[in-house]
Amino acid sequence: MKELILASSSPRRRELLSIITPRFTVQTSDCDETIAPGTGPIEAVRELSLRKAHAVWAQQSHPENLAVLGSDTVVYIDGEILGKPHSHGEAVAMISRLAGRSHTVCTGVTILTAEETRTFHETTEVHFYPLSPQEVEWYCSLQEPYDKAGAYGIQAAGALLVQGLTGDYFNVMGLPIAALARHLHQMGITDALSENNAQK
Repeated sequence: MKELILASSSPRRRELLSIITPRFTVQTSDCDETIAPGTGPIEAVRELSLRKAHAVWAQQSHPENLAVLGSDTVVYIDGEILGKPHSHGEAVAMISRLAGRSHTVCTGVTILTAEETRTFHETTEVHFYPLSPQEVEWYCSLQEPYDKAGAYGIQAAGALLVQGLTGDYFNVMGLPIAALARHLHQMGITDALSENNAQK
């Protein structure tokens, strides 16, 4: 099987990929993440996942034996993509905007090998509880919001904001592992979901 490289520094993606397979290495992707104004969320995450995978692929000396996995996640509401907040004020504004409403989380994934480039995406609808200004301020006083798209992490204290969701929970964390496991298996990169990988 090919050696799998995760093109991400995200500890959450590393944790999620390890559910599928323990056999991978991590290499941070260094690429231009600028997206043209007016780009939709699905187009954006598919394009950025492809760029990230290509950036790591280009650094390999023998890529014919490798598979590179790139991914990108965005939060989308009111026709606007919400990135990571750069200040306390931005975090407060984002969480206040999401409060009591539904928004969409999109994750794009690219699996790149010498034989094939496969890109797919998943979307999840997330609904927040109504939040008081005090609740918003409490959450934004944590360190948690500042390295996450949309200013919240569903796997930690951000879970207290979420009333419900439709779709893949893990997609909101940054990697839709059920769909990803199937793509990796179809491409012969892992034996997840096969009898060969079943515990005896």
